[in-house]
Amino acid sequence: MIFLGLLLVLLAGAAAVVAITEESARYILFGYTFQPDHVEMFLAGAAAAAVMVLGFWLIAAGSRRSARRRRRLAHVRADASDKVARLEDEKRELERKLEREHAAASKPIAGRADGRTDARADGHADGHADDRLVAGREERAR
Repeated sequence: MIFLGLLLVLLAGAAAVVAITEESARYILFGYTFQPDHVEMFLAGAAAAAVMVLGFWLIAAGSRRSARRRRRLAHVRADASDKVARLEDEKRELERKLEREHAAASKPIAGRADGRTDARADGHADGHADDRLVAGREERAR
């Protein structure tokens, strides 16, 4: 749109330059000779002005559209960057949590001398203190 607008403005400007620099009211265009009177010159000038205004309007509309597209693209890039940053933070937090779990798992469990715990010491006869049902209630001893 911007290119077409520039083309129309240049065309209207060229028509104005030709009209101003011509000494007589006789114009030769594509092998045809035109000799307009005052009313025809006025109408030709009005048409050239309308073409120029249309060209400026196309330039402005194309510029607004391009600016809107650039703003939207910048917004999308910023959102993507925020999502990446949040995912990286979450990844670091999960890595820290995994390291803590590995560190806790590598420590010997307090209890017996051989590192095993006594199931009855936890208060459960079957030794599964962390087993839970789907509903979230703790499994009862059988």
